Amino acid sequence: MPRRSPGQVRGASVRLAAHPKKGLAQHFLTDRGALARIVEAAELETDDTIVEVGPGRGVLTRALAARVRRVIAIELDAALCRDLEREMAPLGNVTVVQGNILDADVAALLAPSGGPLPPYKVVANIPYYITGAILRFFLETGHRPSRLVLLVQKEVAQSVAAGPGEMSVIGVSVQLYGQPRVMGYVPPGAFHPPPKVESAILRIDVYAQPAAGVRDTESFFRVVRAGFSNRRKQIRNALANGLRVDVGLAGRWLAESGIDATRRPQTLSVEEWALLADVVRREAGAQDAPGAES
Repeated sequence: MPRRSPGQVRGASVRLAAHPKKGLAQHFLTDRGALARIVEAAELETDDTIVEVGPGRGVLTRALAARVRRVIAIELDAALCRDLEREMAPLGNVTVVQGNILDADVAALLAPSGGPLPPYKVVANIPYYITGAILRFFLETGHRPSRLVLLVQKEVAQSVAAGPGEMSVIGVSVQLYGQPRVMGYVPPGAFHPPPKVESAILRIDVYAQPAAGVRDTESFFRVVRAGFSNRRKQIRNALANGLRVDVGLAGRWLAESGIDATRRPQTLSVEEWALLADVVRREAGAQDAPGAES
């Protein structure tokens, strides 16, 4: 398949005349350097299948299509979809789907006629206001991508990639499923219209299985959300408040997990959250079991 430079892509896309829609938080990427860095961060292979969310005017779509076997571009804006279908048709390897990614069926997107689901990567300049929802959608689906490369708000990317000491719910949630890295920053002037915030290229290499041997993700996240219910409190007090249990019981769970009860929630690693969640689940199950002491 012939390869095109990112510089060639921008000129081809200007025929799409759609104007950015504020209601859809559309900020079209126009900077060739930023485009090249996104593509480089994805480490694309010629046989890759790519899911792109919010292709907009198709700048990134063309850059991806020049390098991979197949691109599935999902766009909410119906007018943009019509333009994209016309512009991308000659390429032969781009499928444009009109709809909301959060309502989509990943299996149906990848294999609309049924059959085996291929591995895939997600590469996209996404609407920032649904970053968390998009991360949950792809990381919690039954057929996860092998990698995500997303252009997101700088502060969100830093929070996702932060280590113990600066952890957050979104950081723990993502790091349970993969290894995040900030691959670079993109200024507002790289977009039309320029957003009010600086952006970052976030890459997440997704694990085959959740980290730390976590199998019961529902229990895991229940404990994490409880622990972060008040970041300023000691983990013992935050956990007790979030789970509505006695402080003494929360302290015992932490002791069994080998975690100092006076630490702050943001200092715990994913592995420590997993240990704590396992203790809470086991102890709560024992208390609820028939014949358990009240």
